[in-house]
Amino acid sequence: MADLELVTANEPLHCQNCDSIIEEAFEFCPNCGQKTNDRLTIGVLFYNTISNYFSFDARFLKSFVPLMFKPGYLAEKFLEGKRLLYLHPAQMYLFISVIFFFIMSFSTRDLVHEANVINEKVVKSEFVPKAKDSLASELDSVQIQQIMKPIKDNQKILGLKDSDLKMADSLIKLEAAEPKNLNTSWDFDKEKVDSLLAVGADKEVIYKEMGMSDDAGFIERRLYTRMLSLAEGKGAGSIVQAFFDSIPISMFFLLPFFALILKIFYYNKGNYVHHLVFSFYYFSFLFMVFSILFGINYLFKDMPAWITWLIALSTYVYFLIALIRFYKQHWFLTWVKSGFISFVFLMLVLPTTAGILMAFSFLAS
Repeated sequence: MADLELVTANEPLHCQNCDSIIEEAFEFCPNCGQKTNDRLTIGVLFYNTISNYFSFDARFLKSFVPLMFKPGYLAEKFLEGKRLLYLHPAQMYLFISVIFFFIMSFSTRDLVHEANVINEKVVKSEFVPKAKDSLASELDSVQIQQIMKPIKDNQKILGLKDSDLKMADSLIKLEAAEPKNLNTSWDFDKEKVDSLLAVGADKEVIYKEMGMSDDAGFIERRLYTRMLSLAEGKGAGSIVQAFFDSIPISMFFLLPFFALILKIFYYNKGNYVHHLVFSFYYFSFLFMVFSILFGINYLFKDMPAWITWLIALSTYVYFLIALIRFYKQHWFLTWVKSGFISFVFLMLVLPTTAGILMAFSFLAS
């Protein structure tokens, strides 16, 4: 029995994670880094979840101040080799973008609701006769009297009775009161489509009535699906929602494009990945600034417009200082390059991306 206890006491300790042999005095496994006595508690579970998915640890807090107030500092230090002292650029971008899109979702919800309300109002107003003002009503009365005057003056010659005159007057007034031009802008018979919807007609029949071809492909079919939902007064909100839902995906394409533009203007300042590191940190800064801006604007609806413009201008100043620090060129040359880079990105890349997003949102489910 004593021999059994001696064998058990002399058994080597193994890491719970990687099963490596470790010494009893070790607090962390030298092979994988996990704590040797990592008992599962609520605190451990919460910390592991956050750190594994968002790397939210002391490095984020240490990186936040330089990110916001030292333009280009984090990218510079990362290239110098200090890659564990501060949060990794891709992890920083991921974490802050999650915060940004979470805050933006509150404003998106309001925009989707407003879009649906406007869509419904437009559809209802399309087939409402235009209201006549007092001047138009007086003019109609004058015109009716002018039409009736020669008939009344020649009543006996025409052989008309008083009842015939009253009937003619009523018919002319009724004709004048009926709307001739409805405020419509659809390329199909909206009233007929509404009738088909009311009787529960098949969507294919409705699409054909709207003008869809017999051999319609995917894009044409999606187009008529969206047109029908808009005609029903409930499609605008889903288009707005699809637009905002596709923004996170588009940002993963915009960021590499931005790094490519930097590479073109600074072709002799490192390889492409150097510019990608700079872009990750700069986009993280932008997301953080706009997260704060969206949050303040959501809580305080009447924020002055000049504050928004001032913040937007500060992002350019930040960009200019970051370029000077990171690429180490003369400030005047950097200022000229920053202007061209901003122009190319804001005037060419962003509008093109926005157009693609709008088309995708309109055709998406």
